[in-house]
Amino acid sequence: MPTTTTNYSWNKPTVGGDEDAWGGYLNGNWDSLDTLLGGVTSVEINYNNITTLGTSEASKAVTADANGDVLLSEELKAKSYNETYVSLTAAATVDVDCETGNVFALTTDQNTTFTFSNPPASGTAFGFTIKITAGGTHTLTWPASVDWAGGTAPDAPASGETNVLVFITHDGGTTWYGFQGGAAMA
Repeated sequence: MPTTTTNYSWNKPTVGGDEDAWGGYLNGNWDSLDTLLGGVTSVEINYNNITTLGTSEASKAVTADANGDVLLSEELKAKSYNETYVSLTAAATVDVDCETGNVFALTTDQNTTFTFSNPPASGTAFGFTIKITAGGTHTLTWPASVDWAGGTAPDAPASGETNVLVFITHDGGTTWYGFQGGAAMA
């Protein structure tokens, strides 16, 4: 009778045993492995196993937490960098959820009050861009935590025009620094 592996109970052929049993044991092991992976790619395996990189906790250059946030302890050099775009739905109150993206767009259809939610904890910088297109003549109200360049929020875009605004924080959203990147962009 063959012995089995600890984690997946794969059959290990008996040393010095019947050599004809090898094929059956190996085929069974390959079938078990195929079922276990169930279409998972090698890229997914490496991603899901990211916390095992490094020989000890202190030497790991890449780690992931339970939220799926990947942390790098060294410099990142990317061939290409992409940000997540979120199209917001017009409403009297619109929430910019920092967990969902970092480039947002909104076409207003009424006066709008913005809220910002889920910024990263204090000590981690976060920034986002929002493109606002006026679907009419509307006012925009920003959170009191926004410290505007020049001390005053920019005017809302005129009907049919687009403004681009940028916000950054490094203290968990206690203070957001806001500035206008572009105005009256048609």
